[in-house]
Amino acid sequence: MKKITLALFVLIFLMHHQPAIGQEPSGVVIDEVVAVVGKEYILLSDIEQQYLQMRMQESVQESEEYTKCLILENLLFEKLLLHQAELDSVVITQDQVNAELDRRMRYFISQFGSQEKLEQFYNKTVTEFKSDLSEVIEKQMMVENVQQTITEHVDVSPAEVRKYFREIPHDSIPLISSVVELAEIVKKPVISPEEKHQVRERLKKYRERVINGESFEALAVLYSEDPGSARQGGDIGLRGRGELYPEFETIAFQLDPGEVSDIVETEAGFHIIQGIERRGDFVRVRHILLKPRVSPEELDKARVFLDSIAELIRTDSLKFDDAVVKFSTDPSRNNNGIMINPNTGGSQWSLDELDPKMFFVIDKLEVGQISTPVVMEDEDGSEAYRLILLKNRTQPHRANIEDDYDQIQMWALQQKKTETVKKWIKNNSYKAYIRIDENYRSCNFENTWF
Repeated sequence: MKKITLALFVLIFLMHHQPAIGQEPSGVVIDEVVAVVGKEYILLSDIEQQYLQMRMQESVQESEEYTKCLILENLLFEKLLLHQAELDSVVITQDQVNAELDRRMRYFISQFGSQEKLEQFYNKTVTEFKSDLSEVIEKQMMVENVQQTITEHVDVSPAEVRKYFREIPHDSIPLISSVVELAEIVKKPVISPEEKHQVRERLKKYRERVINGESFEALAVLYSEDPGSARQGGDIGLRGRGELYPEFETIAFQLDPGEVSDIVETEAGFHIIQGIERRGDFVRVRHILLKPRVSPEELDKARVFLDSIAELIRTDSLKFDDAVVKFSTDPSRNNNGIMINPNTGGSQWSLDELDPKMFFVIDKLEVGQISTPVVMEDEDGSEAYRLILLKNRTQPHRANIEDDYDQIQMWALQQKKTETVKKWIKNNSYKAYIRIDENYRSCNFENTWF
């Protein structure tokens, strides 16, 4: 079911903004312009495609007429942003477009499992995808540029947060589901010097084979342990500064086309890199990655070590915070081991945000208790162990300013941003040429468009 949902998402993404057909030979109209904003126009097919997408995802909650009016208003806002971008002479370079195309293609390929599966599914090459989407991506980036400037300086004060909460009708105060706060002590197994030496020796042989005339691409397909690029002959696509491991990036930007680096060590493992091209602050290279392996013995040593630390903490012989500083090998040790929710940037996790394995561990703990050592997968795919401390767990309740200030602040900020956007639309819609088909003028729009 997950694959079907993903395929639908990609399909709709690729269909969006496709050129519409004007008329069939018989003269029957199969598409029409329903709105114009400046030089931009909205087609009936744009609305129908998005409505179809919502129906297939079962996200249509209102009537068809209401939903299509909502879609049209969203498209009007998008076109007004694009119109403003053109007035402001917002420039998106081809390098920026290419980098975004590469990023999106990498994501889609990773979800399908391989470039071949993606191309086979749609009967279209990645190069053809990029060609079709280049103009669409450029316009999307222009829209995002303007949209960010509208709300980038919007903030809320504590007084505004409290005022926002006081104005919520009592019977409309949202229900807050149970949330937890967690901390961890992570122990990554040690990789032996012998294992690292063996990996480096293998890479040296691959490098010598390339120097002696063998194909870097062929060797990458055969031996690289980076699944995202191995199928592409090690090609990682066009990357900007800051997107790569620092050690990797430093070497990548120094290589001439065809030049092969010495061995480079990063958090991911050991690499040899071959230059392809450089465009200003963007570089394209291919690489072969080999990852040193953790032995089962070292992994078990990490488990036993954390088991002993847990026992010391349970008997009050060692404070959890002190153990984090002394023994954790994860960057979270700089924040007392607090696990940060990537979705919010805060320390609170709703139960449905937790990995199922994590949920079953947490579900058995009382507040203040720590788990037994739990196996985990690090960002680079290697295994480690960790202890998890349940610092706090709230029960489902109506929101209140004392316990849920951060959540209420987010609501208040979102409302203020929405109001700021509405004011921007009101001010700028008067300045732009906007025409909406009579059939849609009965829509109950939230903003004034004509």
